[in-house]
Amino acid sequence: MNFYQLLLIMRARYRLGLIVLMLTLLTTLLVSMSLPREYTAETSVVLDVKSPDPIAGMVFSGMMAPSYMATQVDIINSERVARQVVRSLKLEQGPGVREQWLAASKGKGEMIGWLSGMLKTGLNVMPTRESNVIRIEFTATDAAFAAAAANAFAQAYIDTNIGLRAEPAQQYAQWFESQTAIQRRQLQAAQKALSDFQQQTGIVSGDERVDYETARLNDLSSQLTQAQSQGQDVKSKQRGANDTLPEVMQSPLIIQLKTDIARQESQLRELVAKTGVNHPQVRSLSAQLSDLKQTLAAETRKVRISLGTSGQISLYKEADIKAAIEVQKQKILDLKKQRDAISLLQMEVQNAQRAFDGVTQRASQSKLESQMVQTNVSVLNPASAPLLPTRPKILLNLLVSAFLGMLLGVGSILLRELLDRRVRSAEDLVLLSGAPLLGHVADASQQPASRRLRWIGRSVPSSHSLNEV
Repeated sequence: MNFYQLLLIMRARYRLGLIVLMLTLLTTLLVSMSLPREYTAETSVVLDVKSPDPIAGMVFSGMMAPSYMATQVDIINSERVARQVVRSLKLEQGPGVREQWLAASKGKGEMIGWLSGMLKTGLNVMPTRESNVIRIEFTATDAAFAAAAANAFAQAYIDTNIGLRAEPAQQYAQWFESQTAIQRRQLQAAQKALSDFQQQTGIVSGDERVDYETARLNDLSSQLTQAQSQGQDVKSKQRGANDTLPEVMQSPLIIQLKTDIARQESQLRELVAKTGVNHPQVRSLSAQLSDLKQTLAAETRKVRISLGTSGQISLYKEADIKAAIEVQKQKILDLKKQRDAISLLQMEVQNAQRAFDGVTQRASQSKLESQMVQTNVSVLNPASAPLLPTRPKILLNLLVSAFLGMLLGVGSILLRELLDRRVRSAEDLVLLSGAPLLGHVADASQQPASRRLRWIGRSVPSSHSLNEV
C-alpha cells in the first residue's frame, strides 16, 4: 500500500476516524471531569552554607560539598520528617482515620507510620539548580491542607535539622561531663601530691631554695679559701725569725719591753763608765736588764706559740669548712633531686590542668550546641492555599487524547479496510484480480465530451501506469 492508496482509504472512511476521535475526546473529557481536583502548594527553604558556625566560629567544609544538598533533600523525604508532620498536623486524631487505617492495614504496624507513608505520596522535593534553595511541593485534594502540609514539612525539616545537630551534641555533652569529673579528680590528686611533697620537704619554690643553698656553698668556699690563706701565712711566719715576725714587732708589750731594755742598757753603760762593773747599782741594773730580756724572750715565745695555735686553729677551721662544704654540696644535690621531683609534680599538675581546661571547654561548647535552636535553614517563601487546581489538566489531557484519538482513528480505518477490502484505484483492481489493465474509462460526469477512450494493445507494465487519451 502506497501513500496514494492510504489517502484514498482515509477519504473513503473518514467518518469512522472522526467518530473514534470524538469518542476518545469525549471519554477523556468525562474521565477528567470525574477525577477529583488536586491542589499543589509550594514552599521553599534556603540553606546558608557560607556563614560560620555561631559556636565553633568556623565554616564547615562539608556544607560546600555537592552531596550536601542531596543529603538535605533525603532528610526532607525521610520518615522522621513525615512522622513529625503527622504529629504537628494531628492527623491521627482526625475523624475516621483509625477506621481507614484498620481497613487498609488490618491493624498491622503503626498508624502514624501508615499516615506518614500516605503523606509522602503527595510530597515532591526539588533542589534548585546552582543555588541553595530547595522547593517543597505538596499535592492534596484540599487546597488549605496542601498549604498546611507544605509548611509543616518545611518546619519539620528545620526542627529535624536542629535535632540532628543537637542530639549528638547532647551525647557529647554527657560524655564530656563524665570526663570532666575524671579530669577534675586527676587534677586534685596531682595538686595534693605536690602539696604533700612540699610540706614534707619544706620547699615552696625549688629554685629559690637551691639559689640560697648555692650562695651559702659559695660563701663556705670563700671561707675555705680565706682559712687556707691564713694557714699558709701562719706557716710562713713560723718558718721566719722571731724578731722579724709582724706580731712580735707590732706587739705593744714587746715594743715597751724593747724600749725599756734599750733604756736600761743605756743607763747601764753610763753607770759602768762612772762606777765600774762591781758597783751595786750596776749589778742591780744588770739584774733588771736580765729580767727585762727574759720577759721579752718569754713574750716572744708566747707570740710564736700563739702563731702555732693560730695555725692549728686554721687547720681545724679549714677541715671544718671542708666538711661543711661537703655537707652543703650533698644538701644542694638533695635539693636538686627534690626540685626535679617538684618539677615533675608541677608538670603533672599543669598537664592535668590543661586536660581539665580542654575537657571543660569542649563540655561547655557541646552543652551550648545541645541547647542551640539556631539553624542554617530558613523559610524563603511560605506556602499559601492555591486558587486553581493543578490536576486534572483538562486542556493537556484533551490535547493528548486528540493525538491518541487520531492514531486510534487511523488504526480503526485501516482495520476496517482490512476486514472489508474495496477497489479504490486501478492499482487495487490489478492487485485484487491479478489481470492486466487494458484501459481506463473516465467518469462522464467529470470528463469533457470530447475525451475518448484510446485502446492499448498490450499489457500494462508492472508499475501499473495508466495511459489516457
